Amino acid sequence: MIQRLRERYPENVVGLKDSGGDFAYTKAVIDAVPGFHVFSGSEKFLLANLHAGGAGSITATANVNAPMIVRAFRERTEAAQAEIDKVRTFFEQFPMIPALKAELARRTGDSSWRIVRPPLTELASALPAVPAPRA
Repeated sequence: MIQRLRERYPENVVGLKDSGGDFAYTKAVIDAVPGFHVFSGSEKFLLANLHAGGAGSITATANVNAPMIVRAFRERTEAAQAEIDKVRTFFEQFPMIPALKAELARRTGDSSWRIVRPPLTELASALPAVPAPRA
């Protein structure tokens, strides 16, 4: 389907974000559609995606960890990947969006960040401290 759309609309169909969580599929798309910009939905796959020829990652945790994700993108090292994995793993312990919003509320001092829309619900308790990245 991607290949057919790309052939028919080459100026419009230029990439996708794969949030399926199955990097084998992501890599298959990268391999099957040369020049197509494939982004992983989780930064846990950032390094693998880049090494396979992917474009990067579009991830919700960039809202709270953008500098480290940019660093990992630029450095392309296992050490940088490990640092962003720590933060992602931390947030995966909770419902992702409410946890990210709770962290934004804590950082900004603005409790309105905690508000989520149904069917999501706010976190019932305070979010523990987010792992600090290495310097």
